[in-house]
Amino acid sequence: MVENKLIKLTEVCLRDGSHAVAHQFTEDQVRNIVRGLDDAGMHYIEVSHGDGLGGSTIQYGKSLVDEMTLIEAAVDECKKSKVAVLLIPGIGTINELKQAHGLGAKLVRVATHSTEADVSAQHIAKARELGMEALGFLMMSHSVSVEKLVEQAKLMESYGAEAVYVTDSAGAMLPNDVREKIKALRQSLDIEVGFHAHNNLSVAVANTIAAIEEGATRIDGSVRCLGAGAGNTQTEVLVAVLDRMGIDVGIDLYKMMDVAENIVGPIIPGSQEIRKGSLVMGYAGVYSSFLLHAERAGRRFGLDPRDILVELGKRKAIGGQEDMILDVAAELAKKDEMRV
Repeated sequence: MVENKLIKLTEVCLRDGSHAVAHQFTEDQVRNIVRGLDDAGMHYIEVSHGDGLGGSTIQYGKSLVDEMTLIEAAVDECKKSKVAVLLIPGIGTINELKQAHGLGAKLVRVATHSTEADVSAQHIAKARELGMEALGFLMMSHSVSVEKLVEQAKLMESYGAEAVYVTDSAGAMLPNDVREKIKALRQSLDIEVGFHAHNNLSVAVANTIAAIEEGATRIDGSVRCLGAGAGNTQTEVLVAVLDRMGIDVGIDLYKMMDVAENIVGPIIPGSQEIRKGSLVMGYAGVYSSFLLHAERAGRRFGLDPRDILVELGKRKAIGGQEDMILDVAAELAKKDEMRV
């Protein structure tokens, strides 16, 4: 039996969704979305570049509006919700963390690859020192064993993380995978466990429900599925499913539907349906934000982006290695030329 009051939702459409709009959110769009989410009762709203604080670069994609401006706007619109940010050490720094905190961000998820939790120590410690909620975010969790994931989660717990997320960055996990890993973390940690899904194999909602049933209490969703790849767990759908299960998370379903339909829907550049690019990422276990980069590389080198993504999966590429995409594409194109 799930204790309803423990479930805390974080809306990620203004962070993970930044990938889907090539980081081109305007301040007015952020204000309108946050205002609607806050009115609906959303617990946390994550706002930053898709690759976290400091991500606006040529490598990861330049933001239209500085993320600090967007964070400040989001805080200004929140009456009940808390603004969260993501920080990937090596992309974001403690300076950006301090700046976001100064603007009113209350929570930070410190994200590392699922074998590199040790690089999160100083960022988690600094967030706690600032008085922020500090959570660990283990990306590409599908790619490591249960034992390794538990080991890395324990490291984050030892640094002061108040929760650790199993993060299915590639949308490659199936419900049984989720159950196994969430259960192991619940049994091994004294802190909360979270889950962040991607919908590349069309099981994000099912995976999220499996995580909740195994004791995850920190849960992510994205309005209209707006996120990298095929998007994330669709928030308004998740709220409806939880309500059908008798789990009241204190979020107004109709208002979430209205935000999805009337505010977020019109700004989505294309449908978040599962198409061949996002499907192959889930199939190959590739980081979901690689899709747009692989499509661009495919056009540049005359390749099928699926071949690039499958090769990246074979090489176990991880978030932060976007520069590898062009290298792989160039190598594949050269092999094609040699065959001719």
